[in-house]
Amino acid sequence: MAETMEKPPKVIESKEEEEEEKEEEEKSFEELGLDPRLIRALIKKGIDKPTPIQQVAIPLILEGKDVVARAKTGSGKTFAYLLPLLQKLFTDSGSKNKLAPSAFVLVPTRELSQQVYTEVSSLIELCRVQLKVVQLMSSMTASDLRAALVGPPNILVCTPACIPKCFTADVLQSASINSSLEILVLDEADLLLSYGYEDDIKAFTAHIPRRCQCLLMSATSSADVEKLKKLILHNPFILTLPEVGNIKDEVIPKNVQQFWISCSDRDKLLYILSLLKLDLVQKKVLVFTNTIDMGYRLKLFLEKFGIKSAVLNAELPQNSRLHILEEFNAGLFDYLIATDDSQTKEKEETNRESNAERRKSRKHAKHKLDSEFGVVRGIDFKNVHTVINFEMPESAAGYVHRIGRTGRAYSTGASVSLVSPDEMEIFEEIKSVLGDDENKDSNLISPFSLLSKNAVESLRYRAEDIAKSVTKVAVKEARFQDLKKEILNSEKLKAHFEVNPRDLDLLKHDKALSKKPPAPHLRDVPDYLLDPKTQEASKLVKLSRAAMGNNKSMRREGSKKKFRKSKDPLKTFSAEAPKRARKGGIKSEGKGGDDSHKHKKKKSI
Repeated sequence: MAETMEKPPKVIESKEEEEEEKEEEEKSFEELGLDPRLIRALIKKGIDKPTPIQQVAIPLILEGKDVVARAKTGSGKTFAYLLPLLQKLFTDSGSKNKLAPSAFVLVPTRELSQQVYTEVSSLIELCRVQLKVVQLMSSMTASDLRAALVGPPNILVCTPACIPKCFTADVLQSASINSSLEILVLDEADLLLSYGYEDDIKAFTAHIPRRCQCLLMSATSSADVEKLKKLILHNPFILTLPEVGNIKDEVIPKNVQQFWISCSDRDKLLYILSLLKLDLVQKKVLVFTNTIDMGYRLKLFLEKFGIKSAVLNAELPQNSRLHILEEFNAGLFDYLIATDDSQTKEKEETNRESNAERRKSRKHAKHKLDSEFGVVRGIDFKNVHTVINFEMPESAAGYVHRIGRTGRAYSTGASVSLVSPDEMEIFEEIKSVLGDDENKDSNLISPFSLLSKNAVESLRYRAEDIAKSVTKVAVKEARFQDLKKEILNSEKLKAHFEVNPRDLDLLKHDKALSKKPPAPHLRDVPDYLLDPKTQEASKLVKLSRAAMGNNKSMRREGSKKKFRKSKDPLKTFSAEAPKRARKGGIKSEGKGGDDSHKHKKKKSI
C-alpha cells in the first residue's frame, strides 16, 4: 500500500472493473484481522460491517504504523482507532508492570471525552476483558487525579489541559510515561490547536517515547493538522477517503439534503416559526445560533407558540450539558437550540481585554464559560433529521461541521440555512468550498420550496407581535434563571441522583422559562391561514415521518404517564413505595380497602 493514500476521482471503464473494485472495498471485520471478541461486541452493538475509513485504517494501525486519517463526520473514525487500540492492549502482556497508561486519547472537548470514554467502556464490558479506562477533567483536584490514575489504567481519555496538571501534581512522571506509553491518539486533531492546547501538546511531546505509535483523526485538513504531524508523527500514512478527497461535492455526504432561505435578519424568527409550526421539517431538529443570548431569545419566542425546546451552551454546568444530550438523544424533546461554541469562544477572546475592568466588579460578574465545551464537533447526536442554521457560521468549515450533526452513519438528513443579506458573503464562500459555483447545475444548496410566501405572511402579524415581547431584559432574566436552575440540578442533587438514577428522568430541560404561559390561540395555526400548497407540503413531511417508523411520541407519553404526579424531583423519594407494595401482592391486599382504592386510582392515571 502506498504511503500516501489520497485517491483522485476514478473513471470506471467496465462492469468487471467496477465489480472487482466493490469486492476489494467491501471487507468484513474478520478480513481486517480483528479479534473475535471485538467482532462479537460490535454485533451486539448492531454493527456488522466496517465503514470505508475503518477498512483502510484498522489494518495499518494493527501493523503499528503512524496514521493521519481524514474523513467526513459520521464516517466511523472513533471506532477506526478504538478497535485496533483495544486489540493491541489485549495482547500486551507487560501491561501489568507499567507505571503509566499504555494509551492516551486526547480530545478537544469534555463532551467528546465523555463520548469516547463511554464507547471504550462499552467495548471493554462486552469483550469481558480486564482492561481499565479512565476519563480525566481539568477541574479535578490533585487527590482526584491521583485516585483515578492508581493502578494505573490501560487507557486515559482527556483534554490536553489535564496532562500538565498531572505533571504538576506529580501524578504522572516523565520516566513512567517514557517506559509505558505505546499509543497516542489525537482525535479531532484540527481542533486541538484552535482550542488553545498548543502549549500543552508541545510540553507533552517532550515526554513521548520515539517508539510510541501516534494516530491523528480529523474531519478536515488544515495548517494545524500539518503542524501536529511535524510535531508528533514519524513518516505517517496519510489516509484521505475518496468521499472527501478532491471531490468537493462530497465534503457534505449525499444523504444530506441542503436548503437555504433568503430572509432579512429581522424576519428570521418569523421563518423559523413557519418551518416548525407548519411541520415542514422532520424532527428531531438541532438549531444553531452564534450567541448564548440569541439562543435564549429563540427559546422564549418559540415558547409563546407552545413549542418546547432546550438550550445547550458553554455556560451550563457539565453535568447538565451531558444530561441534555442524553435526553435529546433519547427523544424526550424534539428541538435543541445549541450555541456554536467556536463562535462563542472567538467573541470571548475578542472581548476579553475590553471587559477586563468590568469583570473585576461583582455587579457585572458573569458565569465563566467552559473552555472545554464543544457541541459542533465530534458529538454523536442520535437521529437528528434536520439541522437549522438560524445564524450562519463565520466560516465554511463551521458550516460543514454543523451539517455533520445530521446524516451520520449514512442515515438521511437535511439542513436549512436562514441567510440574511449581511450573511450572503459567507454563504457564497460556503457554496464555493462545496463546489456549487463550479457546477451551477448541481444545485448542492437548493432554495427551500416547501415554504410558500403566503404561508410566511399569514403568520407575520403573530410572530412580530410576540417578537416585540421578547426583550433584552426578558432574555437576560431567562438566561439567569436557566443557569441558576441547572447549577442547582447539577450540584445539589448530584448525590441524590447517584443513589437514585431513575429520578434523573424527572429533570426536564425543555421547561418553559417565560413567566406567562403561552396564549391558547397561539398554540395552533387555524386552517384559514394555510394555503393549499403548505397543507400539502405538511402532509408529505408527516407521511415521510410515519414511513420512517418514528414512535418517539409514544415514549414521551409513556414517560408522562409514569411521572405525572411527580413534578418536583425533590418530592420523588417516595416514588418507589407503590412499586414495592405491588410486588408483594398478598401484603397489599391486607392493607385495607382504602389503600387498594388508591392503588386502583394510580393505575387509572
